[in-house]
Amino acid sequence: MTRGRDGGAGAPPAKHRALLAAVVAAVVALSAAIYVGAAADDGTRSRGTLAGGPARDGDPAAPASTGTWVGSWAASPVGGEPGTELTGLAGRSVRNVVHTSAGGTGARVTLSNLYGQSPLTVTHASIAVSAGSGTAAALAGTMRPLTFTGDPTVVVPPGGQVTSDAVRVPVPQDGDVLVTTYSPVASGPVTYHRHARQVSYVADGEHTRDTTGTPYTGRSTVWRYLTALDVLSDESDGTVVVLGDSLTDGITSTTGGNNRWPDVLSDRLREALADGRDLPRHGVVNAGISGNQILADGLGRPPENPSGLNRFGRDVLGRTNVEVVVVALGVNDILRRPGTADPDRIVAGMNALVERAHARGLKVVGATLMPFGGHRGHTDAREAVRQRVNAEIRAGRVFDAVVDFDEALRDPYDPRRLRSDYDSGDHLHPSDKGYARMAEAFDLDDLEGGAPAQL
Repeated sequence: MTRGRDGGAGAPPAKHRALLAAVVAAVVALSAAIYVGAAADDGTRSRGTLAGGPARDGDPAAPASTGTWVGSWAASPVGGEPGTELTGLAGRSVRNVVHTSAGGTGARVTLSNLYGQSPLTVTHASIAVSAGSGTAAALAGTMRPLTFTGDPTVVVPPGGQVTSDAVRVPVPQDGDVLVTTYSPVASGPVTYHRHARQVSYVADGEHTRDTTGTPYTGRSTVWRYLTALDVLSDESDGTVVVLGDSLTDGITSTTGGNNRWPDVLSDRLREALADGRDLPRHGVVNAGISGNQILADGLGRPPENPSGLNRFGRDVLGRTNVEVVVVALGVNDILRRPGTADPDRIVAGMNALVERAHARGLKVVGATLMPFGGHRGHTDAREAVRQRVNAEIRAGRVFDAVVDFDEALRDPYDPRRLRSDYDSGDHLHPSDKGYARMAEAFDLDDLEGGAPAQL
């Protein structure tokens, strides 16, 4: 569905504009106060080569062919990992397994210490292509050490992040990549993403350049420190960022299956391009956080699980070469409010996200809110709020284009519920089949970037 923001029933009503102005002002002030010192990529649309001078055959640090830097994978930091407050993961190698969308000839990674209370010292780090699914082993010939402004050691201050130097490595589309870090000293708590739906690995001691995977006897289902993988690509021109909650995070999808709906969307885009369709060539990165709301932060300072408004600069505008933003938020603003949520405030929050994206020239595709009838949090009052928000979205008064997840996944005989084969069983989160249906409902032509002209 592609009805535009300006193609509906006219401009937002005055009460929405007033709410929008108040929300934007509050968000700008809060973001400045909370995220000072957290270094971020400025999102510059850049083309280039890897640093290091003229190419030298056989040198993995030598420049690759000219290409465009795009996001291939990302995860939003959500908080400090419980149990790591005092010592972090000192003396252990952490091998994160991540699944790519775009491929390339070079790569760089971003490490975060946003929720750390002490400096994070990384003395060794590496990147490699995985030897296969469900293993900590690296594909022969792909292991590369990582450096930071030329040094293998980097100290990330509390609240900060750092991006590695670029390195030449053949990153595949739709493949797994291993990013490994080692810290010899205590630094906690560990900044992490809780619902990875992917098995990663841990080894005692420094084994960042191990290719066998043998020392990696520890397993985890979270991502630690790592928040982004960018690639230098001749096949992709930009990045799509999906800002969402658990429905985007994919918390009920099969672990290791890469069945989150943004994964399936990336697969659809790649297959359509291979079939010769004239479509944008973009990487797709997932900025979903379970429980996320548009308006309300979690607890702490900086807040764990920051609101969509609060984290928009970090998780969307801070990504590399962003062209399109997909917003799939709002259900938790209804479910997590003790009383009845205000649909006008939710819509005003959505408008605030759109205005911030438009200020950077980005197109915004918005999703309708899916049904949750049968869930323990469902009430008639909350259903009425959902319907009112969806009516505003469908009318074209919020987003530049609309993907109607509600229509695609609801039970035609009971529209307040998910269709049974799309339901994971909790009446809120989709099954793998439901996630695939979400991606199938997306009009790939809506991935063409660029904010609409302002008249």
